[in-house]
Amino acid sequence: MAPGIGDQVSFPVLYANRSSYTLLLGAMLLGRVSVALVALGGSQVVLSEPTDQNDYTLVQPVYKPLDLGSVKPLGWFKDQLELEAQGLSGNMFDFYRFVHDSRYIGGSTEYSALDEASPYWFNGLVPLAFGLGDERIRGQVKYYLDYILDHQQEDGWIGFETTQATRGLWARCLLLLGLIQYAEADPTQTERIVDAMHRYVVLAHDMLKNNYTGLLVHDGDIFDTAGFGVGRTHEMHIPLQWLLERYPRNNSQIIWETMDLMIEGGVLWGADWRTFWTDEAYPKVLYDTTPYDLSWVFIHGVNMAEGLRYTLSLYRNSGDPALKAQTRKAVDLLTSYHRSLAGTIIGDEYISDLNPSRGAELCIAAEVMFSAAYIYQYLGDNDLADWAEQTAFNAFPVSVSADWWSHQYVQQENQPWSRNLTTDELWWDVGSYSNVFGLEPNYPCCTVNHPQAYPKFLANSFATTSSGGLAHLFLVPGTAAAQLGDDNAVFVTANTTYPFGHTIAYTISAASSFDLYVRIPTWAGADSTVSSSGSADPAPVSPDERGLQRIAVPAGESTASVQLTAEPRVVERANGTAAVYYGALLYALAIPHDTASFSPINYRSGAVLPANTTDPSGRTRDYRLTPQSGTVWNIAIDPRQIEVVRTGAAEEKEEEGSLPNPIWELGAPPVELRVAAVEIDWPIVMDTAADPGTFNVTARGEPFAARFVPYGSSKLHMALLPVLELDEVDLKG
Repeated sequence: MAPGIGDQVSFPVLYANRSSYTLLLGAMLLGRVSVALVALGGSQVVLSEPTDQNDYTLVQPVYKPLDLGSVKPLGWFKDQLELEAQGLSGNMFDFYRFVHDSRYIGGSTEYSALDEASPYWFNGLVPLAFGLGDERIRGQVKYYLDYILDHQQEDGWIGFETTQATRGLWARCLLLLGLIQYAEADPTQTERIVDAMHRYVVLAHDMLKNNYTGLLVHDGDIFDTAGFGVGRTHEMHIPLQWLLERYPRNNSQIIWETMDLMIEGGVLWGADWRTFWTDEAYPKVLYDTTPYDLSWVFIHGVNMAEGLRYTLSLYRNSGDPALKAQTRKAVDLLTSYHRSLAGTIIGDEYISDLNPSRGAELCIAAEVMFSAAYIYQYLGDNDLADWAEQTAFNAFPVSVSADWWSHQYVQQENQPWSRNLTTDELWWDVGSYSNVFGLEPNYPCCTVNHPQAYPKFLANSFATTSSGGLAHLFLVPGTAAAQLGDDNAVFVTANTTYPFGHTIAYTISAASSFDLYVRIPTWAGADSTVSSSGSADPAPVSPDERGLQRIAVPAGESTASVQLTAEPRVVERANGTAAVYYGALLYALAIPHDTASFSPINYRSGAVLPANTTDPSGRTRDYRLTPQSGTVWNIAIDPRQIEVVRTGAAEEKEEEGSLPNPIWELGAPPVELRVAAVEIDWPIVMDTAADPGTFNVTARGEPFAARFVPYGSSKLHMALLPVLELDEVDLKG
């Protein structure tokens, strides 16, 4: 049984064999898995490379991420992961019923027959535990790991279900994703994890061979009557491809066939994403009147975010260039028709159009971040990395409270208030309470799934290149320990306030010379510069065709730096509207707000949740945010008039590499914009701001300088605004 509510959980035996490790540059431990460990401030860094062989060849990535634990956070990003660990993500194991009382660890509670809640949690908490090096979180995931492995059933099933009617494969995909991350990060557990995975795969193979048992619902089956699993059949590929490459154990044919059977079953059901990601089939808009004859699974926002990975997962197995091209087509279609200004997919439960009031589910942002990073690793297109950062710095943080204790179910790009609306007609299959910040403002999937976003983003921020170098791809502050070749152990530290500042300073240790690559975002100015040890003056950046700036690093200790430049960018949308960006950040009208807190309510019944599923210290609350009296949110802008506002104190902070903590709070980011604006008549439709393309724009009063801030820091905001030509405004006053 899971520990009791409010108990002080002790894990006396978890770390009995844990010792400190020191990495000597160039040292390797040779064996079944080559491992080097670095102790940095008590944090464990893991380096490993596979030595097992298999009978099948998989397409290799352009950028290969380091094993989990090899990348550690610094600066503001470390602050965020620490807030996550101290907030809801890192505490729901102790009280939240769908994790604390999960049936996977002897409890009695699941929110649906999908049995996915705690597997979602595990998939996100493992990279948080080992990315941050947090012993308490490591204790949580070790408890969970031990329980599910110690209770693996005789036939190989991982989980508590005992009948065909209840055994669904979908949630096992999430468990396996968590397991492979754990196996990378903690070599002491690798063997038992791999043993369990092989036992499970043999069973899954037998089930699928038997009329796709566990995937397709047959008479009496209850595990997935809606069809979520068949829309996500490719999610088995990432963990099984990992197993195939690293630890095939003469079982490669069964592993391969299991992947094929998953896809075949989905195709039989009608969930083949290859039929959807085409110019002909993809719905540019989707209304009640739109002709559409494919399965519902394709138009579900979270499914679509995951479905971006479908053709690439198949491409890894087949090498078929058409699948690689279709992956790019999927990205382009989504970008053209349903990608939000903040980087996520505009879709509550389902896509519709680009109406900024429609909302985007938090789960979508977390899955888009992972999909964009995964696709980028294989396609190498620089705009994909831009997309991952856009979502990470805009769509995701805007939906999570600055202290990480509450979140929205749906965010709106134009969101003048966050409260229980008077109607739910704005959204598809989403309640009126869904833009409230809370514990479970709608389906709990977002509560248990959102923790994966930042830890996986950190893990993918550095990667090795096919040429044998190391690349800093997502430019957040952090350290990376990597083994390049047979005998070159390198350690890189990136100090930066990016994306709030645009200078990245590197300190590097290497046994031998190597090439360090720094991704130059597509928005960076041509006058961006790079410098390194021994160079007299900074030189203009000269990125290659993939957007990577090469820096030749000598053996020993050295330094390098990159200075990016940026100018405000105006992105025009339909019907005379526009949005404003600066660097990687979307900027939006700041709306100072009043906050009222309430006891958290049950997502289904609306009743106040009992104390045994909320934080004993009272930190789980639901919040209503409303504009302060006199606040103007209904404006049009003149984007020809924009001023970047930066204080001297902010510049000093950037030099120190420090920022306010928490950073995603109104007034915390160091750079704001002033934009010429005027108040307008803005209708209210379905208790929220009307789509700005649906009404005539009528100015009221005199133009003024409007305060625009990073979108993620202003939980109430207006990001897509009508454009008017205004008289000159004093933006510096």
